[in-house]
Amino acid sequence: MASEDQEIPESEKTPVTVVTGFLGAGKTTLVNYILREQNDWRICIIENEFGEVNIDEGLVQENIAAKEDVVSMDNGCVCCSVRGDLVRALNGMIPRRKDFHAVVLETTGLADPAPIISTFNSDAMIQDNFRIDAVVCLVDSKNVISHLHEVKADDAVNEAVQQIAFADRIVLNKLDLVSKEELAALKEEVLSINHTAQIIETERSRVDLGLILNQMAFSLEKTLEIDPALLDDDEDDEPEECTDESCTIDHDHGHDHDHASGHDQGHEHAHDHAEKKVKRRRKKKHDLSQVSSVGLTFPGNFDVPKFNMFMSTLLQAKAADMYRSKGVLSFEGQGNTKFVFQGVHETINFGPAAKPWGDDEERVSKIVFIGRKLNRQELKLGLSECLAAPAGSA
Repeated sequence: MASEDQEIPESEKTPVTVVTGFLGAGKTTLVNYILREQNDWRICIIENEFGEVNIDEGLVQENIAAKEDVVSMDNGCVCCSVRGDLVRALNGMIPRRKDFHAVVLETTGLADPAPIISTFNSDAMIQDNFRIDAVVCLVDSKNVISHLHEVKADDAVNEAVQQIAFADRIVLNKLDLVSKEELAALKEEVLSINHTAQIIETERSRVDLGLILNQMAFSLEKTLEIDPALLDDDEDDEPEECTDESCTIDHDHGHDHDHASGHDQGHEHAHDHAEKKVKRRRKKKHDLSQVSSVGLTFPGNFDVPKFNMFMSTLLQAKAADMYRSKGVLSFEGQGNTKFVFQGVHETINFGPAAKPWGDDEERVSKIVFIGRKLNRQELKLGLSECLAAPAGSA
């Protein structure tokens, strides 16, 4: 796992945004917006065979070598409906890939984007020409809570939860249909599943494409931007108890019931407490899905063989439940080289960071796991045993 093999520069590859989301989230509306209403980006949208894009019948259609139907738009975008093998379709697009700023791959009906992601690592030509840029999950803000709380038979995976867990960007759509209170509860729910994804709010799938395209969110270097709040080593998941005797905040709901006072100080007090409470709750497990984000920090250096063995064993044992993993690492005997990794299920991409550890920089490794049935204490103990012995110790 620990190696320094260099790949073709990511900047020379066409970025691919993988779009997922539960039924009714607004993916088709987003696709139509990209194809017909925006003029700033030239994009190739790839629809899987289950996708449905309502495009005017009068538009020109043609076939490419892979026998996919291609619809060309006046704004320079195209839509390709994949009816065969995705690898063949992508290879057929290579001659035209530089005509586009980005590729958007809609995974309609696919709860787990891992098979799509693995496709980009299965073919040398695809690896040389394309890169996964981000996994974007569209969320129906009005109805997603009921989907997240749905109990599946025989402990099966909840698809709506899984999609959020995989995401690098989470688009909360249809905000015009929910109240401020409902939105706040939804954010808390989403962050309890995936604390590292950036949340984007919108209506009618009108997303600023600059927030979801060419983000480098699914990359080794972006691993360095691990959320510090997730890495707080706080084992207590309960909110802090307020000891202010003059406080009028209902801490169960985060509201100030003393409306008559209208003091700004009271509002600020409520905001401060709400912030504390949300940060604590974000680290809780999702009660029904058992999906959570676990962040850990380790001062010092890891031992390369021990770390590799631990991660290999962990990912083999929990391949189905370990949705995403990423980390920034310091290894014994590797000088100032800073390592980063990004994983999907049991597949890990590993390499050196662009910038090494500074001479005066504290060596602190940071690791995040997002998955189902994760045991924080077991992960922490197992990784602690992978640390190299301090210099001069017996």
